[in-house]
Amino acid sequence: MAWRDSRRSRQRLFLFMSAIVLGIAALVAINSFGDNLSRSVDEQARELIGADLVLSSNKELSKKTEQFLTTISPERSREVAFPSMVLFPRSQGVRLAQVKAIQGKFPYYGAWETQPLDAVSRFRQASQTHQRIALVDDALLIQLNAKPGDSVKVGKLMFYVAGRVMKIPGQSAVTTTVAPTVFIPYGFLPETGLLQRGSRATYRSYYQFEPGTDVDKYVKTISPRLDKLGINSDTVTERKVQTGRAFADLTKFLNLVAFVALLLGCVGVASAVHLYVKEKVASVAVLRCLGATGRQAFLIYLIQTSLMGLLGALIGALLGSVIQLLLPTVFGSFLPVEVVTTVSWKAVGQGVGAGLIIAILFALLPLLVIRKVSPLRTLRSSYDDDVTGRDPLQWAVYLLIVLSITGFAYWQIRDWKLAVGFTLGLAFAFGVLTGIAQLLMVAVRRFFPVSWSYIWRQSLANLYRPQNQTLILVISIGLGAFLIATLYLTQTLLLSRVQLSASGNQANMVLFDIQNEQKAGVQQLVKSHHLPVLQNVPLVTMRLAEVNGRTVEAIQKDTSSKMPDWALTREYRVTYRDSLISSEKLTAGKPPYQANGNVYISVEKGYLDRMKLKLGDKLTFNVQGLVIPTIVGGTRDVDWNRIQTNFLIVFPKGVLEQAPQFHVLMTRVGDTQQSASFQRDLVTRFPNVSAIDLGLILQTIDEVLEKVSFVIRFMALFSIITGLLVLSSSVIISKYQRIQESVLLRTLGANRRQILLITLIEYLFLGLLAAFSGIVLALFGTWALAYFVFEVPFSPNFAPLLAVVGIVTSLTIIIGLLNSRGVLVRPPLEVLRAEG
Repeated sequence: MAWRDSRRSRQRLFLFMSAIVLGIAALVAINSFGDNLSRSVDEQARELIGADLVLSSNKELSKKTEQFLTTISPERSREVAFPSMVLFPRSQGVRLAQVKAIQGKFPYYGAWETQPLDAVSRFRQASQTHQRIALVDDALLIQLNAKPGDSVKVGKLMFYVAGRVMKIPGQSAVTTTVAPTVFIPYGFLPETGLLQRGSRATYRSYYQFEPGTDVDKYVKTISPRLDKLGINSDTVTERKVQTGRAFADLTKFLNLVAFVALLLGCVGVASAVHLYVKEKVASVAVLRCLGATGRQAFLIYLIQTSLMGLLGALIGALLGSVIQLLLPTVFGSFLPVEVVTTVSWKAVGQGVGAGLIIAILFALLPLLVIRKVSPLRTLRSSYDDDVTGRDPLQWAVYLLIVLSITGFAYWQIRDWKLAVGFTLGLAFAFGVLTGIAQLLMVAVRRFFPVSWSYIWRQSLANLYRPQNQTLILVISIGLGAFLIATLYLTQTLLLSRVQLSASGNQANMVLFDIQNEQKAGVQQLVKSHHLPVLQNVPLVTMRLAEVNGRTVEAIQKDTSSKMPDWALTREYRVTYRDSLISSEKLTAGKPPYQANGNVYISVEKGYLDRMKLKLGDKLTFNVQGLVIPTIVGGTRDVDWNRIQTNFLIVFPKGVLEQAPQFHVLMTRVGDTQQSASFQRDLVTRFPNVSAIDLGLILQTIDEVLEKVSFVIRFMALFSIITGLLVLSSSVIISKYQRIQESVLLRTLGANRRQILLITLIEYLFLGLLAAFSGIVLALFGTWALAYFVFEVPFSPNFAPLLAVVGIVTSLTIIIGLLNSRGVLVRPPLEVLRAEG
């Protein structure tokens, strides 16, 4: 019976099916991509680090440590990485870059991608042939208008650029955007003069072992000695877990975005089935007269919708498997490995299962009323008499929908609190959009503009007429517009947060690694360029030796200790002064001071809490071999967003003046031309001093956020298109009623132009309301982020938001008119004859 009855309604059932296709396609595409990425990470795990083992330290290695490191494996490559200014004389381009001095055959797995191809072999032979050759990231060459064959000045030496580096193992395009690299041969490092006392550098050793060696087991045997030397280890297994976890989190987030698209489709399913059931009431009444039970009638239409849901899920899975072929291009900037895409049957099964269950649950809501249709329906026309009232099963279905959504969220993020939070957030968004739609319908009905023309009155009346599309359209299109607008506003908020720090007379350039003997010369150079010296801060590096009389080693061995390991082993950079600065606020105790031969330090409040310490506790620091005992004398709140030197720990004056130290100078440049001129002179006279230009940082942040935004916009597009599909299906399914309305209007004297205008104005209001609802929700959500999370003023730019409103409204009008064209061309007599 389900098959026979569907013959006359298959077009409408296919429309119901189409509403969930894109949501399932998005789910399958993301899950398939996640599975393929995970497999690619496993297959290319060695290429992520280019070696079997990487050991790294942020302090210069002693001869004894070097001897130990050479015994680990005969196949070893060395690298020293540090930030430094580089200058390209031909283009006069200058920028802070990551300099890496490399010695050996690294990488042992994977290969450099360079232009020309022989650049790597020439680079590896440079130390033996005494050729000063450098390889430079492609991004840096493009930014500074340089090319292979040019020269680059690194410290005191000039290097010939032998090639551009397109990619190295484990490096993504985003990494090179944030920190472009210049590679130089290890043997020339001392001659650059860049590594001096206090310079920030990372020392790495790359190792290759004999095939079959259990590297992780070997690392466990030497880890106590590595910990004592302050050396970190990274194996293929560890990197694989880290990379897999990072991208698993990304795919989980995108899966939730895709799930929103599926839920929008299911809302469309509920709306389409609701209209479908209304048209089938007469047929159900006839079946009941012929002896069918309410349960049988219900099952007939449940079978129809379930089969259509299954077909839609299968089509969506097929489409998703095709879409995932595009995802490596979409995510290309973020991927450290080459992803090989194949069909993931696991992802297909999960997508089909999740989509089918959710679609059936949403279809059940309107289908349940079929059980209550009376045989007397064949004799009377009132619909509401036997289908209204409370139905316990409907509440059970609502509960199942909530549990299914929460269960899916938990399946993705494995955290019940976050899963419940996702469900509540989704319910809030749906509730707000539903409330706005209901408010509009009530407002139009109550404050009906009776003085307006007939066309406008009829258009507005369509917003609350029976079988109207106001609610479904506001929810579906509005949620898509909400995703797009929130993305834009959050990106702008993040950028404005940084720009706010650089506004007014605050510093926008930082000079660091200034040695004691260079302090006066750098200050003079700054003043010669008519730049202000806003801050000149000394920095002293040290390590924590004891906490309240217990050594760091003893605390680490104590399994009951709650102190974080990073705080015990990190290298601290501190300063000394007797007062607080503008970015600090005293929360307890006093500023740093000395009394009775004791040194009282000021500690950042958050650090004190994480260390489980309190005022009066004793911290002992090791400063280049000199032990200094201190007492926690006060705590500070620090505004880390301010572009100036901020510290976890501040010493009083009179303690560290004779300790090895370097200086940081803050200044403010007027424009890019002044910045470039100053940096060229700086790198020429003081090559070891590095400069960070905040303007360049803003540009870099903008580029990274733009790439992230593109990925999320790509996913939000599924929600927008799904909403438009729901609109299309709603219009087509209600076309018969619209034809009847058109006949009545034309019988009463309305012409086609008037009916066209009525339809256009109705969809204009619907589109505007849907887009406006999404924008309002986005503004509220972003304001909450600005106020409670980022703690910055919220002043959105409304121009792009108006563009979103215009685009969404235009699409709604176009689709509405295209789908309603059949209403305009049907002659009145055709419908009247059919009725007769």
